[in-house]
Amino acid sequence: MDWVSWFEAPDYGFARQVLQRGTAALYFIALLSTVNQFPALLGERGLLPVPTYLGGGRRLMRPTLFRWRYSDRLLRAVCWTGMGIAATLVAGLPQLGPPWVPMASFLALWLLYMSIVNVGQTFYGFGWEILLLEMGFTVAFLGSDQTPPPRTILLLLAWLLFRLEFGAGMIKIRGGSEWRNLTALFYHHETQPMPGPLSRQAHLLPKAFHRLEVLGNHFAQLVVPFFLFAPQPLAGIAAGVVVFTQLWLVGSGNFAWLNWSAIVLAFAAVSDPVAHAVLPFLPLDRQAAGSGGQTPVWWLAVVLAVTVLLLVLSYWPVRNLLSSGQLMNASFNRWRLVNTYGAFGTVTRQRVEIVVEGTLDEDPGAAEWREYGFKGKPGDVRALPRQWAPYHLRLDWLMWFLPLRTVHEDWFYAFLDKLLDADPPTLRLLRRDPFDGGRPRWVRARSYLYRFASRAEFRESGERWVRMELFDAIPPLSQSRRRR
Repeated sequence: MDWVSWFEAPDYGFARQVLQRGTAALYFIALLSTVNQFPALLGERGLLPVPTYLGGGRRLMRPTLFRWRYSDRLLRAVCWTGMGIAATLVAGLPQLGPPWVPMASFLALWLLYMSIVNVGQTFYGFGWEILLLEMGFTVAFLGSDQTPPPRTILLLLAWLLFRLEFGAGMIKIRGGSEWRNLTALFYHHETQPMPGPLSRQAHLLPKAFHRLEVLGNHFAQLVVPFFLFAPQPLAGIAAGVVVFTQLWLVGSGNFAWLNWSAIVLAFAAVSDPVAHAVLPFLPLDRQAAGSGGQTPVWWLAVVLAVTVLLLVLSYWPVRNLLSSGQLMNASFNRWRLVNTYGAFGTVTRQRVEIVVEGTLDEDPGAAEWREYGFKGKPGDVRALPRQWAPYHLRLDWLMWFLPLRTVHEDWFYAFLDKLLDADPPTLRLLRRDPFDGGRPRWVRARSYLYRFASRAEFRESGERWVRMELFDAIPPLSQSRRRR
């Protein structure tokens, strides 16, 4: 009917394909990361066991399927169920049916992953967790191939990207002076949580280029987001700028699925003609074959109700964006919808790493110490950092926070205890166990100052990092001298 033409966006068929399949792929990766790491980190015998977290009469305010019972078997069932649903969405199967089928699939993913995040404690305290939840819920209402994409949901997804980008830009402007005097990238490539294989080369670029990087970042985060709501092709160009800058971040670091989420969301502002102009092999009538029918009245009512809900919930993040005390990565409701985002308001200028060592010797004062190797966290000065994103190494990320906060975290002492026990699930989180499954007599944590080697230093030594020992962060611990 002509009276619903304002609601339909038939020229955004390719955008819907990318948004639905891309979001589902990110859910698959997040759940894969969870099934591989959650039992060792948070399981029944993990570092911060969920049963302990939920026990003792604690009232958990956020919804989770584990409220009444947690087991590692149930956790794995939740993950594998979610991964199965995500795989069908990546393949586009639910999208072939009526619009309630992909809606139900994405809402199931949202509820399953929210159940995990809400008991994940510090290991799930990252901004991209709530970002993925909000993406999954909103994308659920994009409909199926039987109906045109709803314009209001596309605008809400652009609004989500706006909050992600503009919120990050405002955090930086209100944060450290290094963002205002354009020196932040003098340090960030070297001190970011988990460098990638190209991070050292990015760090060694001229300082003039780093200043241009910061200027480009401010333009991409503070100016470009407003054009996401402009007419085409301006909106598509703005989306292209977002994609380009996010790909640079993908290439120069490891930020789990944060950058890939922004790339997927950017397609909410890319119409089929714009996509075809950039990628001529994409047919302009891609969506026409699957959206010739009219939008059902019941679907129109559902989408408009969700649109009103998300607009009402937008009051709190808008107020936060305008506040001088802007919060970073915060939710304002128990369902993790319409959140506020932002990262790296200040940049660490020196890289301090906590190195974990163990020994088989009885006397720790005269012992030969061996270093445990982590998968993503810098350790071996010769090793080339690997590209892990969008996969998320949660233990390695939290190791980066230790010297910035305190090493005296309950989870870290629990980790050291697990090393003393040579706990197999914990050891599988590591790249290298120097004792090949044996139990060390002592373990300790030492603090080192790391910096990237210059090109001349690398040619001479073959070492990508230069490190200097600082102090014992945690003195030697043994089976008989564990922290109480």
